[in-house]
Amino acid sequence: MNPTPATPAASAASVTPASRPEVPALFVSHGAPLFAIDAGETGPALTRWGQALRAQFPDLRGVVLMSPHWMARGPQVMTGAQPATWHDFGGFPPALYQLQYPAPGSPALAQEVLGLLQAAGVPAQGDAARPFDHGAWVPLMHLFPQADLPVVQVALPADAGPAEVYALGAALRSLRSQGVLVLGSGSMTHNLAEFFGGAREPAPYVLEFSRWIEDALARGDLKSLFDYRRLAPQAVRAHPSDDHFLPLFFTLGAAGEDLRADYLSREVMYSMLSMDAFALHPAA
Repeated sequence: MNPTPATPAASAASVTPASRPEVPALFVSHGAPLFAIDAGETGPALTRWGQALRAQFPDLRGVVLMSPHWMARGPQVMTGAQPATWHDFGGFPPALYQLQYPAPGSPALAQEVLGLLQAAGVPAQGDAARPFDHGAWVPLMHLFPQADLPVVQVALPADAGPAEVYALGAALRSLRSQGVLVLGSGSMTHNLAEFFGGAREPAPYVLEFSRWIEDALARGDLKSLFDYRRLAPQAVRAHPSDDHFLPLFFTLGAAGEDLRADYLSREVMYSMLSMDAFALHPAA
């Protein structure tokens, strides 16, 4: 993607040795908690991608993930060795509450994350008690069902906008050359007021918004993406609040510039939840 004057500066740590390939950055839409047991087309697509990633990077060290279901007053990083699986939702089928995702944490990787953030001027702190929220464990159940990769979550600062979240991802960009998957988990569209409408065909506004984002990614138009709430069609309807869209900028920051987006899914569930998922690779 081509840089623009409005784009936050890339971290100096983004310069990586050419001899070691970088793990792509990933954005996934985690949908509703039901996605854990109602996988649709997106769940198997994530599983296939995860298998291919493990084959390409057999020494994959872990996952650093941002979810909108951990919002904090300031930047925080999960530092616990064995985070619990938190069923942070209500009113769903009992089977959903029996699911566990027993992936380990990684205090060592968490300290690397803290160090990179602090070196970039971000006053991040550790949280040893933080569990995996469903924005983390639900998509990870599809991506890495063995639950054997260490996972470290990074909180979404409650007052952050696209530029601030992009900067958090950019500070962690060098991890991708060190065998770490940097993942933003959110939702391409997220108007829960329409969740129980009963319709099953994709709502036209959902497709309009999602494809505008895809086109902006294809053009490398970061400036428009940063101003999506004003420029994108139906942006406020797609995201009455922007918490589920902001992890996209975490992925963009970690990915860097001059990229191509390879889509894993463009599925729409429940008419209004766009399940778009894509990996960001260096442009050919």
